[in-house]
Amino acid sequence: MKTYVITGASDGIGAELALQLAQRRRGHAALVLAARNREKLARVATQCQEAGADAVIVPTDVTQQSQCRALIEQAVRHFGGIDCLVNNAGMSAHALFEDIAPADLGWYQDLMTVNLWGSVWCTHAALPHLKATRGQIVAVSSLAGLMGVPGRTAYSATKFAMTGFFEALRAELKPAGVAVTIAYPGVVATEIRRRGFNAQGRPACRSGLKEEGAMPVDECARQIVEGMEDRRREIVMTAGGKLGRLMKLLAPGVVEKIALRVLADEVRPGAARPARAGD
Repeated sequence: MKTYVITGASDGIGAELALQLAQRRRGHAALVLAARNREKLARVATQCQEAGADAVIVPTDVTQQSQCRALIEQAVRHFGGIDCLVNNAGMSAHALFEDIAPADLGWYQDLMTVNLWGSVWCTHAALPHLKATRGQIVAVSSLAGLMGVPGRTAYSATKFAMTGFFEALRAELKPAGVAVTIAYPGVVATEIRRRGFNAQGRPACRSGLKEEGAMPVDECARQIVEGMEDRRREIVMTAGGKLGRLMKLLAPGVVEKIALRVLADEVRPGAARPARAGD
């Protein structure tokens, strides 16, 4: 039986990953589900148990290093070890940099704490246990961590940071037999963008991207699970994502024009926006 620790497991990609692992490895998956919302976690755990997995919940706020370490300690106490850590917890944000007041820039740091430091802290705590099992680390990044996306300066910064950290860590852990897989989803049909920060650091309550053609969350999770099972280095989702990565090297100006097209009309540079306090 393999033990998986999944952060951000209360809904969205994390919850779907847990359920698909439970279904694929029926009777052979032990799941440790972490997120802040205990009630949502409990519902996901019940679904996973009904699918044949042994699932426990550990309410965790990944912005607190002590809670990240406690998560790993509880997983090891309960199941005796860890085979795979999935760093999925994350938060979105969408705002043009020029629209952010100086007093509001602090949320850039808050976003980095969630998206980067939460992964760093969980990974550091889990590392000795993963080395013992020659296990695997999965980092759920974003296409915004491969290509800068206008309106997402903060989000892209956090995801580029994740990419750099886990690429370097992959090389460090190669002699120990620990695999590092980085997943790069594009626009996935979840609520993450609506819950993310706006220019004032408050929940946006809407997406700043065009949502037509968003990837279903079950398809996103399927690609990640299959990449995990193959211990792949990277999972770049969609043909457009793969092409965009190549074009970034060959025709970066074209990529920037394409990136602008995916923005919702009301958040494009030059679009009329409400005045902020003090204007």
